[in-house]
Amino acid sequence: QVQLVESGGGLVQAGGSLRLSCAASGIYFRSYTMGWFRQAPGKEREFVAVVTWGGGTTYADSVRGRFSISRDNAKNTVDLKMNSLKPEDTAVYFCAAQNRGSRSYDYWGQGTQVSVSS
Repeated sequence: QVQLVESGGGLVQAGGSLRLSCAASGIYFRSYTMGWFRQAPGKEREFVAVVTWGGGTTYADSVRGRFSISRDNAKNTVDLKMNSLKPEDTAVYFCAAQNRGSRSYDYWGQGTQVSVSS
C-alpha cells in the first residue's frame, strides 16, 4: 500500500519559516520524481516545486528564492523549506510522487495546512 504523509504545516506570521516533510512508503522512492503542490481556498491546485529522481529541482516563479526542496533517499522523505512566508502562501500543501515512466503524478498525500498571517 502506497502512502505519502505530509507533516509540518501550521500557522506562522508573515516573514516566518516552516519546513514541510513528506514521508513515502510502499514505493521504490529513488525512482520517483517528488513534487509539492498547493491549493488555496477557491483556487485551483498549483505547482510549487519538484525534485526529480536524479536530483534536479524546479520551482514556481512565486516561490523561487524563498522555498527549497530536498530529498533524502535513505529516509524516503522529501522536504520543502519555506522562508519569508507571505499571506498568499496560505494553502493546503500536497506531496505527490511520479514514477519515471509516468506522464502524470501517480500518488498524492492528504495535504497539510499552511496559514500565514499578516
